[in-house]
Amino acid sequence: MTRQAPEVVAALTARGLTLAVAESLTGGALMDALVAVPGASGCLRGGVVAYATDLKHLLLDVPVELLDRTGPVHPEVALAMADGVRRRLGADLGLATTGVAGPDAQDGRPVGEVHVAVCDADGCQVTSLREDPALGRAGVRAAAVRAALVLVLRRLDPAVAPGG
Repeated sequence: MTRQAPEVVAALTARGLTLAVAESLTGGALMDALVAVPGASGCLRGGVVAYATDLKHLLLDVPVELLDRTGPVHPEVALAMADGVRRRLGADLGLATTGVAGPDAQDGRPVGEVHVAVCDADGCQVTSLREDPALGRAGVRAAAVRAALVLVLRRLDPAVAPGG
């Protein structure tokens, strides 16, 4: 469990808000970090692992035109995933991850490129990262989980330091 996951669950619970998660490169690791926190059921609506590009459209309503234009690893796709999961699962906030964990580049995107996004009724935010490919798949995925958790904390409380 990352140190930010309990903070996210506590912040959501204190505000009476719910969260839905859409994951690609993290493959369920983000939801796993959150559900490891006792009491997470009070704020988590659910999650969708849309690893395949077509599932981003079918399950999360990411526009096909966007996917055709940018590919699945792009800040706009992360934003659409976050908004789509929020609406589909009826949550107050949606949180999403997309990127390339490696070992090879994908659709011209380098290993270590990561985009995380959060959406609520007031709008959306995205953070893009360039992680060192030397971290390996596990390291890039772990960095994406941390970045997503920090992003939702900052959305809930803008005073949270950028590093969490």
